[in-house]
Amino acid sequence: MSAVASTLSILSTLAVVRRLLGREDIRAISRRYFVSNGFDGTLTSIGVIVGAVLSGIPDGITVVKIGLGAAVGLGTSAVWSVWEIERAETQAKINRLERAMLIDLDDTRVHHEQRGARVVHAAASGLGPLIGILLPLVPFTLEGTLFTMAEAGVAGVAIGVGILAVFGAYMSRISGQRWYVSALRMALAGLVVAGINLFLPG
Repeated sequence: MSAVASTLSILSTLAVVRRLLGREDIRAISRRYFVSNGFDGTLTSIGVIVGAVLSGIPDGITVVKIGLGAAVGLGTSAVWSVWEIERAETQAKINRLERAMLIDLDDTRVHHEQRGARVVHAAASGLGPLIGILLPLVPFTLEGTLFTMAEAGVAGVAIGVGILAVFGAYMSRISGQRWYVSALRMALAGLVVAGINLFLPG
């Protein structure tokens, strides 16, 4: 019976999530989390790549392992922090509604929608840095067969800069700016991080 109840609860949550994805206010918040944390993840990946190549790490797999460690850390941080932030914010909102309406909103549609929104926001928040970190590491999986370490580093940074440009172009749809202006602004951050790492001592 417990397993059945658990399955029904999951299905109910998924139904709520699907409904919430149709709401612009929910998508807007998730978008911000996705792009913000994806931006952080991509810049972290670029820093890891340049630092790894310059420090003389001899093989691509080691760079991938370092990157995976960063992905786990940033991904966990993104999901956990957003879950806790949204839990506090939505609980405060429910408390205000309960005081205004003089009713208990536990196990109501409002309660389920707030929980579903947390799931959506936390998932978007965690997905951003995973994409930003893992995609630039792909060339290092081909080190020794298709790329040298230096070539994998250049390719990884190029992928990272490209991801940042895509984030910028994507956000330009919301701001109404020219897509290439937003893309260039975001991509510039990746070049700046790569440049700073090139001139760091050691």
